[in-house]
Amino acid sequence: MSNETQTLPWGQKEKDLWFKEQVIKRSYLEEVVTKINKLRDTFEISQYGSLSIDPNKYPVFLMKTKNFDSSKPTVLITGGVHGYETSGVHGALLFMEKHISNYSNDFNFICAPCISPWGYETVNRWNNLAIDPNRSFYQDSPAEECKLFLNAISALNINLFAHFDLHETTDTDNTIFRIALEQRDAIKKEFSEIPDGFYVVGSTHKPQGEFQKAVIESVRKITHIAPTDERGMLIGKKIESEGVVNYDMKKLFLCGGFSDAEYSTTTEVYPDSPKVTDEICNLAQVAAICGGLDFIKRCK
Repeated sequence: MSNETQTLPWGQKEKDLWFKEQVIKRSYLEEVVTKINKLRDTFEISQYGSLSIDPNKYPVFLMKTKNFDSSKPTVLITGGVHGYETSGVHGALLFMEKHISNYSNDFNFICAPCISPWGYETVNRWNNLAIDPNRSFYQDSPAEECKLFLNAISALNINLFAHFDLHETTDTDNTIFRIALEQRDAIKKEFSEIPDGFYVVGSTHKPQGEFQKAVIESVRKITHIAPTDERGMLIGKKIESEGVVNYDMKKLFLCGGFSDAEYSTTTEVYPDSPKVTDEICNLAQVAAICGGLDFIKRCK
């Protein structure tokens, strides 16, 4: 699409044109589903649907710890809500593969490692209909990715105690996606610098400040924490503590706000930093989960 400012929001013609410009850049089946399948002996894995754009290419899965114990609190881990945020997907899978044994005596786990597989393949923030899934977690969502996920979680009839939603903030948030958003909605969006480092977003409904701090301190052992900008803010928000901001998750229909979990955090890794590698980004996601779970265990 042209970078010129639009005078009217996109109609179907503009959305179709945008869709035709998207290119497959990597394989969800080869890079993600193969990892999920290797863990079938360890977890109860179920397909909860597939994306209608190509059901064979885009099945979506839940991974659950076997022998669910109703006396234990249940932890949800979500990745790939924005498909282009790679470490959210592979960090979730890395935790499930190599670190969950440290916590399985204390918690049940549910993991949706890649909610937006088409976005994963095209390295996109939006889905194929130019909808941002992470503004669409509500009943009868227009985003198929969200609707399938919410229906699957609802069918489990389980109260979630903690939720880790794994994300990234990338340079393309400003260079590509903010520009596309301005065009789609014909509304100028306030510019915010991309923070150089890791941070988390809590919920204004249940901020759990000490929990968020524990996540930050755990990640600090792996990678650097994002400093504030010259206004003392992160992504245009006043910080609550180092590396922590809060959003009204429910009002914005974010994944991190769809439940009433007692503890919830949305992680934000910065993969474009010269100080990190893909491995460090994945390990930072794991450290965030571990730090949060260690805090919850201490509070039990």
